[in-house]
Amino acid sequence: MLRQAVILAGGKGTRLMPLTADRPKPMVEIHGRPFLEYLIDLLKEDGIERVLILTGYMGEKIVEHFGDGSKFGIEITYNDSPADDETGTRLVKAKDKIEDEFLLLYCDNYWPLKLEKLLAFHREHDADPSRRGRDRAGSTMVVYSNKDKYSRENVRVNTEGFVELYDKSRTAEGLNGIDVGFFILKKSALDLLPEGNPSFEREVLPQLASTGTLAGYLTDHRYYTIGSLERFEQAVEFLKPKKIALVDRDGTINVKSAKGKYVKNWSEFTFLPGAIDALTKLTKKGYEIYVITNQPGIGRGVVRRQDVEEIHANMSKELKKNGATIHGVYYCPHHWDDGCECLKPKPGMLFQAAREHRFDLTKAVFIGDDERDGVAAETADCRFIYVPTEKGIAAGVDKLT
Repeated sequence: MLRQAVILAGGKGTRLMPLTADRPKPMVEIHGRPFLEYLIDLLKEDGIERVLILTGYMGEKIVEHFGDGSKFGIEITYNDSPADDETGTRLVKAKDKIEDEFLLLYCDNYWPLKLEKLLAFHREHDADPSRRGRDRAGSTMVVYSNKDKYSRENVRVNTEGFVELYDKSRTAEGLNGIDVGFFILKKSALDLLPEGNPSFEREVLPQLASTGTLAGYLTDHRYYTIGSLERFEQAVEFLKPKKIALVDRDGTINVKSAKGKYVKNWSEFTFLPGAIDALTKLTKKGYEIYVITNQPGIGRGVVRRQDVEEIHANMSKELKKNGATIHGVYYCPHHWDDGCECLKPKPGMLFQAAREHRFDLTKAVFIGDDERDGVAAETADCRFIYVPTEKGIAAGVDKLT
C-alpha cells in the first residue's frame, strides 16, 4: 500500500473569491469544517499515514489549523513556497520530502477514494515502465467517465485503460473523461519537469500520456470541487452528513413473483410482512431511502411502464401514511439482452441516484435479496446487506444504526 499523500495547496483561489479573501482555498469552511479536513479524513480512512502539504498563499493558516496532524490521527508535514509558484515548481522544491511512490491530490477536489482498489488497478495495468521497456515514470490518473456531462472532458482513455491524450485546453477530439486530480506517481516523474516555473499538469501529464506510461482509472463516482463559486454549493451538498439506504423492491419490500413472472399492477403488489415497519424505522433513524429495482417485464412487453410508475406512486403513498418516506425510485425498464448499464448487476441506477441527489455511495448501504444486488453494490463500492427473499427488509433493518 501507499503510505504518503502529497497535496497541492498553494494557489490563490481567485475563482473562489470572496471566500478566499482571508484564507487559502482549502481552508474555506463547509458545514463548519475546512474543506481540507474532508480530504485528510478520506486519506486516513484509506490507510495513508503521512501527508505532505505544499503550501503557498496564506499557508500559515493551514499550518496553524492542522499542526503536525496528531489531533487528526495522521502525520502532516509542509513545504512552503511563494504563492506565484506553479504546481510543478512546488513539487520540485519539495522533492526531498517526497517518497518514491506517492498519491498526489489537488486541494480543491473531493473524490470517493478507495485506495486499495485504485492501487490494484495501477499494479494490474503494469504502469511501471521498467516492465514496458520505457524510461519514464509509471503513473495512474483517476478519470471521471463524465456520463452525465458534468463538465468538459480533458482526457482520452483507450480500451486498454491507458491515457492516450491529456488536453488541458479541452478542445481535442475524442476526449472521454475528466482528470479528477488524484494520481499515483513515482517520484521520478518529477524529472520530466523543465527548469523555470513549470506546471505539473501542462508539462508532465502530456509527456506521460504520449509515452504510454499513464494508466487511466475510469470511474463513475462523480468528483466534487470547490475550485469555483459555481461548483462550490454542489460540494457543500455532497459533503453534508447523510444516511443513505438503497433498497431493492421485489423480494425486499414486496412479495416476489415466480421466476419469469412480474407484478403487473398495484392490485398484484403485496408488502412483505414487516416491510412497512422496517422502512418506517429507517425513516425515523434519519435515512434517505431510494428504491433500486429491475423491471425487465417492461422491455419484454409484459408490463406497461405507466403501471410500474403507478405501483411506485401507490407504494410511496402507502408508506408515507405509515411514516416512511421514499426519496426516489429508480427502475430499469430494459430487457436482459439490451446491454444497458442500469440493469442490475450493473450499477448504473446506483450511480444515477448518487449523482442526482449528491450523496456518497461509498458511505451508503444497499439492502437486497439477490446476488445481483450484491454485485451492483460491490461495483459501486457500496456496503451490501443481504436479506432472505421470504423475509425481506425486515430481516436487515436492525443491522443499521
